[in-house]
Amino acid sequence: HYTREEDDDPHDILLCLQTNKKLADEDRMRYEGGQYYVKSPEEMAELFPYALEALENTHKIAQRCHVEIEFGVTKLPRFDVPDGLTSWEYLNKLCFEGLEERYQPVTEELKARLNYELSTIKNMGYVDYFLIVWDFIKYARDHDIMVGPGRGSAAGSLVAYTLGITQLDPIRYDLLFERFLNPERVSMPDIDVDFCFERRQEVIEYVRRKYGDDCVVQIVTFGTLAARGVIRDVGRVLDMPYAQVDSIAKMIPQELNITIDKALTMNPELKKAYEEQDEIHYLIDMARRLEGLPRHTSMHAAGVVIGSRSIDEFVPLSRAADGTITTQFTMTTIEELGLLKMDFLGLRTLTVIQNAVRLAEKDYGIKLDMDHIDYNDKKVLESIGTGRTEGVFQLESGGMKGFMKELKPENLEDIIAGISLYRPGPMDFIPRYLKGKNDKTSITYECPQLEPILSPTYGCIVYQEQVMQIVRDLAGYTWGRSDLVRRAMSK
Repeated sequence: HYTREEDDDPHDILLCLQTNKKLADEDRMRYEGGQYYVKSPEEMAELFPYALEALENTHKIAQRCHVEIEFGVTKLPRFDVPDGLTSWEYLNKLCFEGLEERYQPVTEELKARLNYELSTIKNMGYVDYFLIVWDFIKYARDHDIMVGPGRGSAAGSLVAYTLGITQLDPIRYDLLFERFLNPERVSMPDIDVDFCFERRQEVIEYVRRKYGDDCVVQIVTFGTLAARGVIRDVGRVLDMPYAQVDSIAKMIPQELNITIDKALTMNPELKKAYEEQDEIHYLIDMARRLEGLPRHTSMHAAGVVIGSRSIDEFVPLSRAADGTITTQFTMTTIEELGLLKMDFLGLRTLTVIQNAVRLAEKDYGIKLDMDHIDYNDKKVLESIGTGRTEGVFQLESGGMKGFMKELKPENLEDIIAGISLYRPGPMDFIPRYLKGKNDKTSITYECPQLEPILSPTYGCIVYQEQVMQIVRDLAGYTWGRSDLVRRAMSK
């Protein structure tokens, strides 16, 4: 039940946690005698001198067990294509038809970019992947289920745009394909798709019907025992006074990925209590042993895995509280196993937009097409500049409202830059950006090669794509290598 002999106490506490009991309770589940750890061969021989043959047999059985778990080899389901075509031919046909639809005229440059992306996709083995995504997004659109315009790195792909997976022109916004798929760093592409919150499940059901119930499963996540929570939990099991435990828990700084060990070095008050008070010493020691262990399981909000064969051939399964079948492995392990993980996100904003469009038609007879709206509508931009942006996706926090008032956006690019600037790191450039926007003479460039890259953002580095362009143009990196630099920086 546990690894080392000294794990006896923490294991007992964990048991109380799971069964909602206190250590002092008389009639509770417990493992008596503290012998439930992994013993060494010597200890086993000492305990069972009369049954050495049984020990040998245990070893023989262990040697006969062979499990090969294959990592890093993609196991994509096959997509059924119309008669007479291969997946590759079908993908090309769809993309070039989409190119004709999206662009007038279709230039040689566009064709070259599309061919380059397609060949990369083929070489990396993701032809079926794109057809699978295209198919379920097409299903949603055909059934009037609102789909987001696309976000994240997939927006940099012309293939995604010509297939209608995204609705954003990557050429117009200088988005880079290498940020999405990089031949120099083979990893699964990741397309996050937003659906109407109320009808997301219909899309998952469609995928189930198409690929088979046993091939489509939702993914588990583990709620872990984090620093503050684990101290409160252990304190409750030990039946310590609430106020005392609460004061210790509050000494843990509120920051991302904080651990008890880190808190002990950061907060001298906590360290003092740990060193001077025996019961707090014991509380913290037990909490440290349990920190990071899974506390409960739940279903991932969006993750769905689609397999080429029944999922139980690749991954152990379990049932969620509501009876839904989920995986027992988390998202990261599933990706390492080379299985196809899709994010079907339910976004309430999309539901609100769809309802607003319907009501505008019903009440005023005005038909709005959300795929073709005027992004330079001066009245809309003025309204955003007032800072009254409740309900506007990504612009509704207090800080963002204040920033929009200062920024007074004049076009969509200003809003895009505003959202990108308002995060740790680029935030430091906000004053310089505002100054450059209002006074063009104040813009400076450290070297002339930066001007073509940074002129749209008034001399500030705002976008990850700009980082990639700088590394490429000034250091001579390939797009693929420059993406590795971008990833290192973004972490």
